[in-house]
Amino acid sequence: MASSIGNEKSVNPVLRISQLDALELNKALEQLVWSQFTSCFHGFKPGVLAHFEPEVKAFLWFILWRFTIYSKNATVGQAILNIHYKNNLSQTEKYQPLSKHQKLWYLIFTVGGRWLEERCYDLFSNRQLQSFCKIKSYINFGAGLIKLCGLLNFLIFLQKGTFATLTERILGIRSVFCKPQSVRQVGFEYMNRELLWHGFAEFLIYLLPLINVQKLKLKISSWCLSIAGLPNSENTLAAHCKECSLCGEWPTMPHTIGCLHVFCYYCIKSNCLFDIYFTCPKCGSEVHRLQPLKYKIEMTELHA
Repeated sequence: MASSIGNEKSVNPVLRISQLDALELNKALEQLVWSQFTSCFHGFKPGVLAHFEPEVKAFLWFILWRFTIYSKNATVGQAILNIHYKNNLSQTEKYQPLSKHQKLWYLIFTVGGRWLEERCYDLFSNRQLQSFCKIKSYINFGAGLIKLCGLLNFLIFLQKGTFATLTERILGIRSVFCKPQSVRQVGFEYMNRELLWHGFAEFLIYLLPLINVQKLKLKISSWCLSIAGLPNSENTLAAHCKECSLCGEWPTMPHTIGCLHVFCYYCIKSNCLFDIYFTCPKCGSEVHRLQPLKYKIEMTELHA
């Protein structure tokens, strides 16, 4: 980490989005570590960690600090994005790692600050004494003031892009690239192909909800059946009467829609209510009228 990265003016500035991504990655890592840790206590009595949760969290964040900031001058999110911290208070133009005092104060501001906020909330949440109420009001005022300063720092960061958090500005540490960023060579043909497929995918996402896929399938199946030809006879009707054309089971309260096929009453009724342009899935005939089937079907034919 103590290797030189050249003149400070020639150092490639870290993009604002990269610094914000590093912060989000750090938050995601903390949530992942906490969820993995709490999963170890699922077999215990509920609420076993409730009384010591601020201390447990502080201990876990201390371990993360020990193996990230203290040893590598970078958080996990920064290490993923090829970023680390630089001592911006140093007078030299070359890269200088963080001093021990900066690392310790970073620990106090981040881990200690969050522990103090959570623990004070637990201590003064149920106290009704006047002295405790005053202390709680002072703590709330201080926390609000710190958040206001953090908001102002964030607005300055959006303009200048140097210090993403208030802790970085106070300690004088900034994010720089570990290694020079190599220029990515992307061919025009690749970019054109990606843009073309992206536009085609966007078009399909917009178009597919407007297409009645079920009706399209029925039309295609009706065309195939019309090419094959359908015999129109009582034997064919008797064969179709043995099963519902929608559910494939023995028709309950069999009804027809004007074609040779038979449907359960509830099957055809629900489909007609769902789609006013419903057609027969077997032959594609439109629903002219819904009427009960008068053709007598012997129950013994079910086992034939």
